Amino acid sequence: MIIFGLHGGRTMFLLLEVPATMKRAIAKMATVSAAAMTMALVPLAGTSYAAGCYGAGCDNRGPVSMGCDADAVTKGSATSRTHSGLRVELRWSPTCQAAWARVTATGEQWWERYGHIEKWSGAGTGFQRSLQVTFPNPGTDWTNMLGSPTAYYRACISDPAATNDVDCTPFW
Repeated sequence: MIIFGLHGGRTMFLLLEVPATMKRAIAKMATVSAAAMTMALVPLAGTSYAAGCYGAGCDNRGPVSMGCDADAVTKGSATSRTHSGLRVELRWSPTCQAAWARVTATGEQWWERYGHIEKWSGAGTGFQRSLQVTFPNPGTDWTNMLGSPTAYYRACISDPAATNDVDCTPFW
């Protein structure tokens, strides 16, 4: 091993002999460190990234920003009886244990219509909370989530311009 430094403007070298056992130990540490850094930077095959919330911790958070949309399934859908082209879907993430409403409008909307997600403690009893989103003009959008592994959910279309008509999915 060679150690060098400056002393009084002059470069000094010191030559030391390193025992073979120490050389092997240093080589092993370098190999293990390199392997650990590689494993930390490269995800393993089949590794999925964890969702950012679970259950009630998902309340009023976005399904896309929390990663809950990755495994989401549609549990029900409803269309407006009074305005063609309006559809709401009840979306559920098993990983996040949370639901949200996805709304789609296929034509131009002249009045504000809303899609909302409702959370109930029972199927039609014990209303807890709802979140809404305005239908796009046209396009697709979604509400933030409401979460609980034991709650009942439904997604609805509300149309305040048409005497407050409401069309909903069945409870799930």
